[in-house]
Amino acid sequence: MSDKRQNASWEARKKIICELVEDSIYVPMKEKELAAFMQVAKEDREEFRAILKELLEEGKLSLTPRAKYVKGKGRALTGTFISHPKGYGFVEIEGRVEDLYIPEGKTGGAFHKDTVEVALLPETEGKRQEAQVVRIVARGITQLVGTYDRATENYGFVVPDNHKLPQDIFIPKMYAKGAMNGHKVVVEITVYGNDRKSPEGKIVEILGHINDPGVDIMSIVRNYEIPVEFSAKIMNQVERVSQEVSQADAAGRRDLRDVVMVTIDGEDAKDLDDAVSVSFDGERYHLGVHIADVTNYVQENSALDREALKRGTSVYLVDRVIPMLPHALSNGICSLNAGADRLALSCLMTVEPDGEISDYEICESVIQVNKRMSYTVVKELLEDASLVEREEDYLQYKELLPMFQEMEKLAEILRRKRQARGSIDFDFPESKILLDKKGHPTDIKPYERNVATDIIEDFMLAANETVAQHFYWMEMPFVYRVHDVPDGERIQKLTAFIHNFGLYMKAVGRAGQKTSGEEVHPKEIQKLLAKIAGTPEETMISRLALRSMKQAKYSTECTGHFGLACTYYCHFTSPIRRYPDLQIHRIIKEQLRGRLKEERIAHYQEILPEVAKHSSETERRAEEAERETDKLKKVEYMEERIGEVYEGVISGVTSWGIYVELPNTVEGMVHVSKLPGDYFRYDESRYEMVGDATGISYKLGMPVKIRVENCDRFNRTIDFSIV
Repeated sequence: MSDKRQNASWEARKKIICELVEDSIYVPMKEKELAAFMQVAKEDREEFRAILKELLEEGKLSLTPRAKYVKGKGRALTGTFISHPKGYGFVEIEGRVEDLYIPEGKTGGAFHKDTVEVALLPETEGKRQEAQVVRIVARGITQLVGTYDRATENYGFVVPDNHKLPQDIFIPKMYAKGAMNGHKVVVEITVYGNDRKSPEGKIVEILGHINDPGVDIMSIVRNYEIPVEFSAKIMNQVERVSQEVSQADAAGRRDLRDVVMVTIDGEDAKDLDDAVSVSFDGERYHLGVHIADVTNYVQENSALDREALKRGTSVYLVDRVIPMLPHALSNGICSLNAGADRLALSCLMTVEPDGEISDYEICESVIQVNKRMSYTVVKELLEDASLVEREEDYLQYKELLPMFQEMEKLAEILRRKRQARGSIDFDFPESKILLDKKGHPTDIKPYERNVATDIIEDFMLAANETVAQHFYWMEMPFVYRVHDVPDGERIQKLTAFIHNFGLYMKAVGRAGQKTSGEEVHPKEIQKLLAKIAGTPEETMISRLALRSMKQAKYSTECTGHFGLACTYYCHFTSPIRRYPDLQIHRIIKEQLRGRLKEERIAHYQEILPEVAKHSSETERRAEEAERETDKLKKVEYMEERIGEVYEGVISGVTSWGIYVELPNTVEGMVHVSKLPGDYFRYDESRYEMVGDATGISYKLGMPVKIRVENCDRFNRTIDFSIV
């Protein structure tokens, strides 16, 4: 630090500069002009620039798009930079609805996913708020995946798979690791570059050739930096875990091995972490949700626990599962396999005929599952009970059938109660992509819910709410699953749009806040969905309502779950595949054993905020990777169907075109320039594309016939044309 900065002149010069740019007599000036006005000598220019930078960071100054200094709008904001191939970008700031726009030349050398500080630029009426990157706080990407292209004998380039990255990565020959054209590689970035210089890197791993089976999926996995292999240290730790429940482990637990219970999962599921039991005494239902006690085998702060926290969640890709815990645990002693003693945490609930949970107990237990059931078989039994009498394959389920029938009744009661309070159910189909042995997609179909999937969902929701409420009122540190109310502006837009159809929602101003935003009760959205059920506009309005929602996340604060219309909610039921569930199991067990004393409470208060934040981030990462692999295989599937004609529904309308979803969940785009018969403009207020001369319109939910025109695996896009 210079002597000048240590005395009052630094602050005095800052004050003079601020007064200067605030004075309307002076036209905003560039740095050179300001320096001249302040009579800054050449040798002091670096210090003068440091003053300007500090004023930008403090928000006392802002820069215009022409690099002139004007009065600022407050301290610099911190967020995540999202780059665009054309050179500009956006900054996502937590709690801010709309991202900030970063013009080309104002990115400050920021790279995609960097954490940056930005200073707001002067507002332009009708345009998104602009900002300039003033400081890179932390780099977000250290490695990336791409395709190697050798340019000469001495160097090559890696074209990033992530098309948001605007520049290829320069690779000197000495850092090419022998890669050949077409190799998928992992690159470590050594120089991030700037507006004038390309980023540089070195290849640290060759995944294989772009056309080799499985390389496409593994490229996505590595691009999202998802850990795949477990270290030898962790595997050695797993090998020492007993594969049988010992008497010592079972000691002191509630013995529920005589309670009839089943697991109900998909046919190919191997990690079975939840079992259910139901009985009816003539007045009340007794529901047991029994969850594998994974914490008995994953000790806090062990190598296995640290790895599970790092992963955050299991990742379910189209051709593989990347587990949070090694298969030896998740498919072994932690899996509730039929006929084997297992340790569990049980939530035992008494449910009244109106769905009210009048009593409950949370306890450590030892259980034994009677039967491993699939969704398909339970559905078939409930749809045709006579199967247990006339079909040989179904005779084995005869004794369990009465319990399944009680389960169906209880699930319906719980669902009705949840719907009565306003729980929202968006029923958009998920994809099931079938692959051959080489990873090539052979079929794509929607994954359909049925009575059995609904039963498990309703029971798990009941347990999650009960556990969350219990620990909320105990005022213990905990990890909750929260879902904030929708953004007021989006609700206003949705409300204005549905008025076109004679529909409305009751919205209220935010109490105690000076804002034009509005809030809506989840029951209003539920009522809206009920009103449009079976109408031509159902798909359109349902999609818009869904887009008005915020994303759920993990938090140490119990702020409620908007979509489920409940005050208390957590994730308790899947400790094999979600770290927050594993984390709260530890807290539950310590509380049950009377060990949650002041020291342990302080410990959890210290670690849980980061656990919640990291778990939310890894969940987003897994969702994005899953979405990308699905998109990739859908493009690959449609490549063989170019020229074929399908009927679909318009699933999105933007200024650049319309998106059409086919019955098999594949989505493609018809560019606005390809819409036939007219020049079309986007009407944002009505979410439709309208022809200037003919008035022909394309709107959300409208059925259309399309032809498959082109497929691009690199960008994972499919182009359609209207037939």
